Amino acid sequence: MNQPLADMLRYNKWANQTLFEACRALSDEQLDAAIDWTSGTIRALLLHLAGGQQTFVLRTQGRQHAGELNRWSVWPGFDAVLDVLSRSSDELIAIAEKADGEATADLAWQGKVFRFPKNFFLVHAMEHGVEHRTEIKLALASMGVETPDLDGWHWAAAAGLSSEV
Repeated sequence: MNQPLADMLRYNKWANQTLFEACRALSDEQLDAAIDWTSGTIRALLLHLAGGQQTFVLRTQGRQHAGELNRWSVWPGFDAVLDVLSRSSDELIAIAEKADGEATADLAWQGKVFRFPKNFFLVHAMEHGVEHRTEIKLALASMGVETPDLDGWHWAAAAGLSSEV
């Protein structure tokens, strides 16, 4: 079991869901606004975040490109994207909880097969979330939209991780 990594992925789930819920109130114009210094529109980034998590789950199984969402997917609506995000978050957490640190996955890429520790895909999922949540928050801020505070202290409070002694 890799409890610290599982906890990081619990934070990742909370931060993603908090940001996605904040984006739910955006207009189509705001969701589709092109911001020069981001890697896509907010809508595309939301799809990419959810689909990326699906991909990371698949990669721990030595698979990828099995119909997961991506930036160019047809927008299925917030409820559907949040469902993908929630299920893939729970799967990543479960994989971390079972991880022994020695498990590997073989992944085909460009005609070759590479072996990776499964934990790598979990760490990458965490980093991927931070990167694209930051892009979305910056895009929102550039439009004058207040962004949620995704600091770890807020997650700790939401998760009930502390108590007065």
